[in-house]
Amino acid sequence: MMSSSISVLRLGGVLIVTVPSDPDDDTISDLQVRVLQAMEGSPALGLVLDISTVQTVDSFFARTITETVQMVALMGGITVLSGMQASVAVTTTQLGLTLGTIPTALDIDRAMVMLGTLLDGRRI
Repeated sequence: MMSSSISVLRLGGVLIVTVPSDPDDDTISDLQVRVLQAMEGSPALGLVLDISTVQTVDSFFARTITETVQMVALMGGITVLSGMQASVAVTTTQLGLTLGTIPTALDIDRAMVMLGTLLDGRRI
């Protein structure tokens, strides 16, 4: 998967990133860099990481996503992971992978509502 397929969109005070369906390690690393550059370039209150197209996860994916969420938090943002498919949730659990305490939502719409709640009603 080419890492150039990562787009960081801004909607109000929220960054939205859709992870490609079959991301390799380079793509996930590039995602982290682009998210952090976007946070630095135009500070956002929140980040929605949409993984609805992701079919499989591995330990590198889980670790890098968790680290990215922690880095965004250090930069003042809150992250919600959205769109995890049931098969990915099963595999993640069976492999013993952890995504820490990252808030999750079924889809982007619910992630935006959740961000609003987590941000205590601040305008996003």
